[in-house]
Amino acid sequence: MASSPVSDTNNNQEIGGRFVPKEHDTLQRHVAFFDRNHDGIVYPWETFQGFRAIGCGILLSSFSAFFINFGLSRQTRPGKSFSLLFPIEVRNIHKAKHGSDSGVYDSEGRFVPSKFEEIFIKHAHSNANALTSEELDGLLKANREPNDRRGWLASWTEWKILYLLCKDKNGLLHKDTIRAVYDGSLFERMEKERSESAAAAAKKKDISIA
Repeated sequence: MASSPVSDTNNNQEIGGRFVPKEHDTLQRHVAFFDRNHDGIVYPWETFQGFRAIGCGILLSSFSAFFINFGLSRQTRPGKSFSLLFPIEVRNIHKAKHGSDSGVYDSEGRFVPSKFEEIFIKHAHSNANALTSEELDGLLKANREPNDRRGWLASWTEWKILYLLCKDKNGLLHKDTIRAVYDGSLFERMEKERSESAAAAAKKKDISIA
């Protein structure tokens, strides 16, 4: 069987005009969920749509769209003029990697397993495979670099939103959930579950009306 035409530029693949991150570009895969039309560029309205798709409210989705695109756009567009549309180029997302983070992404956006495991070795005291709210605060404090207010704020916002959305009924943020957010598969799963739940609710309503 003939393969699809593939162009390979700047560590990304384009298949039939559709931007597809390479398998090893974990940070690209994380961000690509928000590239709703798969053109390799994430605009604020796409970030908003992505957050709405995983169940966030309008206010949180609006804040996230502004915070993320305003904060990351310039770094992902080296050599290009400022744009009021605040686009994020997915292929260059590693250039926007901030400080005071966990180090789970390396400088090229690749996943570092040892750094991921280190999170739980150092901070998961009550449950080896999950973090409590207090343990998450400890992680953020340990990762904070001196005089890096911007990086710490970015890390704090990312982790707190993740905890808010994905903690279980006991207030635990599980290891497999955190692992899935790094490669973006968590977002896809959440969107699918929300879509299926909405469809089931609509079907139930139609039956009750009939």
